Amino acid sequence: MSPRPHTGHDPRPVARPRPGPDDLRRTFEAVPPRTGDGDEPFADSWWGRAWVAALESLSMDEGRLSRGRTYADSGKVAAITVTPGRVVAYVHGSRPRPYRCELRLRTLADPDWDAFLDAVAARPGHFAALLTKEMPHSLADTATEAGIGLLLAAGDLDPGCSCPDHGWPCKHVAALCYQMARLLDTDPFVLLLLRGRGERELLEELGRRNAAHSARERPTAPATPSVPAREALADRYLPPLPAPLPVLSHPAQPPSYPSLPGARDPLALDHLATDAAARAHALLTTGLDPLAGLTPWQDAVRLAASRPTAGLTATTRALYRELAYATGRTTTDLARAVAAWRQGGAGGLAVLETPWDPPAGPFDRARPALSAAGFPRFQPWRNHLTHPGGTLQLRFGHDGRWYGYESEPGEDDWWPRATPDTDPVSALMELSGG
Repeated sequence: MSPRPHTGHDPRPVARPRPGPDDLRRTFEAVPPRTGDGDEPFADSWWGRAWVAALESLSMDEGRLSRGRTYADSGKVAAITVTPGRVVAYVHGSRPRPYRCELRLRTLADPDWDAFLDAVAARPGHFAALLTKEMPHSLADTATEAGIGLLLAAGDLDPGCSCPDHGWPCKHVAALCYQMARLLDTDPFVLLLLRGRGERELLEELGRRNAAHSARERPTAPATPSVPAREALADRYLPPLPAPLPVLSHPAQPPSYPSLPGARDPLALDHLATDAAARAHALLTTGLDPLAGLTPWQDAVRLAASRPTAGLTATTRALYRELAYATGRTTTDLARAVAAWRQGGAGGLAVLETPWDPPAGPFDRARPALSAAGFPRFQPWRNHLTHPGGTLQLRFGHDGRWYGYESEPGEDDWWPRATPDTDPVSALMELSGG
């Protein structure tokens, strides 16, 4: 699988390592040219940026560094091979044949590794960070306290290049250094490999030392007392459960909720808690919850409809906003549905939202009955009968009742009104105020 296209600065891995013969050799494929404006940093991590800062502080020639950055951005650095204390890559320059570039770094001696691994194993957070390809500042500080320098420092870097330029470093080596910053950014184990140890060896050794350190820190547990098998398997007498507490005669009131910045409206919370207490009380006393079959939308409409009908108070408006947002509807949708619920409960809401084709019978007899009562000829559509003036409407429900609706003249904006009735004439008379 080829590396994914690179557009601008990408914080994710910029190269994919190819398997080496062992844990001490890793080869990373060439990175495609960057297509950004060139101002993006070569590394996002603090240790990757520390490598760049160290490189730039060691060089006395800003011109060669600038050309090296351009070479790195242009994709002139070929595959990079990393082994303990050594980095090798070919870099394309102005000539057809690429130049062989090499970076040599000082590796850590075995006593330094022992001190470093013991210090890391004593801090489980350091081990966990390495497992996620992270190197916290505190880990580098731990190494420094142990007298070990992990990051690039003066005297660590020994560059070499087959080009005729004897600058320190030349632009080809500088390009390789900048690409190395990207590799370090995505995998701190590359830095540890440069210092002499491979990832698999380090993780195995850290796991062993971490377990040994935890065992030393863990207090010795007392011996578990033994129990004879016949005693363990003997029948046990369990006392009966205590009688349930008596059910209260009425639901209890919820506590007062404080008003906090950014929190839910306390009165709306009080309303929801009161409703939940009432449902729980009904379930305890009857064993039934008549509202259990409601959909979230139906239950939201029911909750909103239980608020006082004399105008929308600030508390009611807050509750409407909460319920509308939770169900993905607008407050207008909710207000219309509340009117339908108050008109006929869940059946009234179904009449509002779900047109249907009623069978022959009461629906077919409604139009002659309305004509006999002196009303003009209503226009039928499914279970709707609409006044020719466009302001009154009757809807036939599954419960055999007629539900009245009103709309402003010329507007197709129907709202439930009046009490439903099995007689269409009576329902229309109440709707029209006759």
